[in-house]
Amino acid sequence: MRLKLTMGYEGTPFSGWQSQSDGNAVQDVIEKAFLRIIGKRVVLHGAGRTDAGVHALGQCAHADVPEGSMNLMDWRRALNANLPAEIRIFEVCQAQSDFHARFSASGKIYRYRIWNAEIMPPLECRRAWHVPGSLNFELLRSNAALFEGRHDFTAFSANRIRAKARRTVPEGDALRTIKRIQVTCSAPQEIQLMFEGEGFLYKMVRMLTGALVRVGQGKEVADWIPTLLGSPMEVKKNRYVAPAHGLYLVKVLYSKACIK
Repeated sequence: MRLKLTMGYEGTPFSGWQSQSDGNAVQDVIEKAFLRIIGKRVVLHGAGRTDAGVHALGQCAHADVPEGSMNLMDWRRALNANLPAEIRIFEVCQAQSDFHARFSASGKIYRYRIWNAEIMPPLECRRAWHVPGSLNFELLRSNAALFEGRHDFTAFSANRIRAKARRTVPEGDALRTIKRIQVTCSAPQEIQLMFEGEGFLYKMVRMLTGALVRVGQGKEVADWIPTLLGSPMEVKKNRYVAPAHGLYLVKVLYSKACIK
């Protein structure tokens, strides 16, 4: 039986989503919970990786378990009883046999939180990026619109070396479509950036955010972002990466029904 899990986690204590040799990734911790419950290894497949320190409000994953081993509500209770408080399973449902948390996804929504004030409240520590200086909200909004649509985001992605091939992502693989970027002030000091797209490159949302903040601070010229987008194969890239702790995976989008 294939289960679809929707979950949230506070990413600070963990080594990101994907399984790590130290056994401290979110995937590792949930797989250990499965092992304690049914006494056998269950492999969890996530909708996507989140880096160490990144949070999730709606990460999705799937796992195959023995048919009839437990009803869906009991699965949720059992998993949460065996997980640390920083990880919670919100929903467990039975998925179609061909459902895949990653490959069935049609897009993702991310949120980035910026605290723009001289003093950051202690309870916001590791929940938002503290940017104390002047930040031009209208420049953030107008430049965010430049990223919407289909572009080659090579200049706004970190190189991830492929373990076997020992090379970077092939040319052309950096084409992505961003449906919308919404910039809002949810409080006088808090700025939120909401990114919705079909998919995102390694550290892409953090690099887009870092670039927007540079422009909002007046530290880059007006045509800096269009120049980077217009010349994706140039050596020069955006070097500014927003911290991981301000980023949240809000929701994974699926284009067709996946529930059995």
